[in-house]
Amino acid sequence: MKRSNLTAPFLWLLIALVACASPAFAQAPKTKATPMLSKAADAPQVVELDSKSLARKVNYTVIVPADYYTDRTKRYPVIYLLHGLFGHYTDWSGKTKIFDYSRGYKFIIVMPEGNDGWYTDSATVPNDRYESYIVNDLIPAIDRDYRTLADRPNRFMAGLSMGGYGSLKFGLKYPAMFSLVGSFSGALRAAEWTEKNSAAWVLKSIMSVYGPDGSDTRKSNDIYKMLQDYPAERVGELPFIYMDCGTEDRLIDLNNDFAKILRERKIPHEFRERPGKHEWPYWDAQVQEFLRLAERQNSKPK
Repeated sequence: MKRSNLTAPFLWLLIALVACASPAFAQAPKTKATPMLSKAADAPQVVELDSKSLARKVNYTVIVPADYYTDRTKRYPVIYLLHGLFGHYTDWSGKTKIFDYSRGYKFIIVMPEGNDGWYTDSATVPNDRYESYIVNDLIPAIDRDYRTLADRPNRFMAGLSMGGYGSLKFGLKYPAMFSLVGSFSGALRAAEWTEKNSAAWVLKSIMSVYGPDGSDTRKSNDIYKMLQDYPAERVGELPFIYMDCGTEDRLIDLNNDFAKILRERKIPHEFRERPGKHEWPYWDAQVQEFLRLAERQNSKPK
């Protein structure tokens, strides 16, 4: 298979990430709350979770449907939205209109803190176990504290850039947990980047998470290899995979490479190339597409 240039994306992304640091939309209202005490469905809520995997408390943002506190017998499907590198749990609620878009759907939407951890258990920092945090701490807590439909058909995940990588990785590693995973402008070759092919501004997080070239952490989190090696007889167990990337995004080749493997392996997926760059206006548009896709997925016979 043709290998994409691994160095070029970083120089361009440095400029893009500076732009991403400034909110594209006004910060959504935030309230310090716990899920059992908050009665507000009219704004995103910030909730603190004591994570055993991370050995510290971390926040997440949650949006509940408009009728969550008026119809107390109803349960809801859940969408997890992952942020990108240098981002935080407030990104989606503060830099897109996700709250406004959510009013047209009946989803609980959870936006966790991932720091710069690539949603992976770090090879070098024992308590930076962001994969374990999502799978073993966050999702069980959401199913415990909210009225969720706590099963595979009603659990979805998507993310941008670093979060796109994380979402696809969770879908490949834990197919029994998700029926749909999505990536917007995914930084999908993260586990392959080293001091030889990455810029200094991204190298710190990459080396902290994955360790040296050839490490076990790199091998076990390389989603291209995971996809290529996935047993043919188990392909039907995978969640539906949604991907998109802007045609002006320097990560477009990496995404095309991944989509090519999906086609070769005949894995159900959708890949869209749309006009756009690595920036919040693009992701604001694409998260609307994912909400529509999740709604269609949720409408299928269970």
